[in-house]
Amino acid sequence: MRICEQPEDLTPGGCVLVPTMGGLHEGHLELVRLGAAIARERGLPGGCVVSVFVNPTQFDEAYDYERYPRTVERDAAMCADAGADAVFAPSVETVYPTPESRRDPVMPGVAYEPGLEDRAREGHFAGVCLVCRRLFELTGARGAVFGEKDWQQLQCVTAMVRMLGSATEIIAAPTQRDADGLAMSSRNRFLSDEDRQRGLALSRSLLAAGRETTPGDGERAMRRVLDDAGVTPDYAAIREASTLMSLPEGTPIESVTWRAVVAGRVGSVRLLDNMPWPASEGAGPESGG
Repeated sequence: MRICEQPEDLTPGGCVLVPTMGGLHEGHLELVRLGAAIARERGLPGGCVVSVFVNPTQFDEAYDYERYPRTVERDAAMCADAGADAVFAPSVETVYPTPESRRDPVMPGVAYEPGLEDRAREGHFAGVCLVCRRLFELTGARGAVFGEKDWQQLQCVTAMVRMLGSATEIIAAPTQRDADGLAMSSRNRFLSDEDRQRGLALSRSLLAAGRETTPGDGERAMRRVLDDAGVTPDYAAIREASTLMSLPEGTPIESVTWRAVVAGRVGSVRLLDNMPWPASEGAGPESGG
């Protein structure tokens, strides 16, 4: 497995990029497998490239940035097993070579209007937009794979690419979950056994919402489940899926694609999750978002 620190070390001619910050888990590897399959189907010379870059511009807490797992050799071995062709592990100076390269990101409305992740993590999506645009440029990505777990991020990057007229196609991959329903995350390793059990309230709240017939009833059902588990959410909402904006009461359910989204801190770890709303027939933890 090649670990490349400079863009010129990558095979030119286009690739499918899987952007990560490292600390990989099975959820990431599903993205890599999908990216590798698409790269092969399209005959892209650069194959599937996994970026491993802990991006300083998207953390709102210095503590969270410092403790984020940095395991590039382990990550590279996992990527090789999943079918990746190269790992791109640039320095901060490579991604942001000048002060100007950290400024003025292109930000669509979904990055700052919904009052969800944008309110809970001020400045986060400015960092996401900055780093994604730079990584697409540095790698020459023809496609980029993002998981649906970070739903607002997925919508943000999709809208940004559209605004820029970029040739990079954004490819969505379903959320990967552990057997108990908890959405996979690099931060789950910091959960105590007790906090992990409490954290399961997020997926349970989404399933409860999916059984309701109006967004208002769904949101109330989410909060009841979270309250019972002692989890105070940053938000628990049902929104239009692409803009994540609230819609007027009485909007015909069938006229809109909806998404239920939830986030909150459990112990020292902030968790987030989402699922389509209303739930499809037979929906369970393994079938959501």
